[in-house]
Amino acid sequence: MITLSPPERAALDQLGERERSVRKGMTLVRENERSTELFTLKSGMLIAYMLLDDGSRQILRFIFPGDLVGMAVIAFGKAPHALLALADSVVVPIDRQQVADIVFRHPRVALALAALEQVERATLTDRLAGLGRLSARARVAAVLLDIRDRLRRQDEVVGNTFTLGLTQEEIGDATGLTAVHVNRMLRQLEDQGLIARANGRVTLLDEARLKRSANHVDRLATVDLNWLPGPAIG
Repeated sequence: MITLSPPERAALDQLGERERSVRKGMTLVRENERSTELFTLKSGMLIAYMLLDDGSRQILRFIFPGDLVGMAVIAFGKAPHALLALADSVVVPIDRQQVADIVFRHPRVALALAALEQVERATLTDRLAGLGRLSARARVAAVLLDIRDRLRRQDEVVGNTFTLGLTQEEIGDATGLTAVHVNRMLRQLEDQGLIARANGRVTLLDEARLKRSANHVDRLATVDLNWLPGPAIG
């Protein structure tokens, strides 16, 4: 999306010199915990979530390799939501002082980061609108489409059949549904010929209908950074 100059690339590479392993089921950051670190996910899968007053969990975001997460510490100095590993993962911690340094020295990188943060904001807005307006079936369809899009971005050979990697409870926590209701909606999607399931894998049989029903937009696919100035020469 953006062609980096050698100095910009070198600066970003320096940010990735430290790594931290996170076992499946481990909490990387707790909600409201004091922190000065952002994270880039190198491998595995994380979720960002909040615990509500009744003890239920609301998943805000599924985090895939290459994603930057935890930008809120730049403003607040603490985590507004928790981060949990859904699989054995490796993260790259980045102190916010490092972010300040790279932003000061490489303003194009700062603009790109600001633009990508807006992608996440738009995605969260889509999910909020879905929770308030879409049917339960459409909300489950939206999660399936989102996961497929993210997996395809990691591996271009991923087609319409993929390993979901989520439990029905986790889908429910992302859609505001119980696991029982999620199961019912998945069966309904199958009965309507929209998806098929076998051995933990999901096949999207009618992607166009799924997208229409879920009001789905792949926000990252529509990012436009062509307005950024070219890299400095010399």
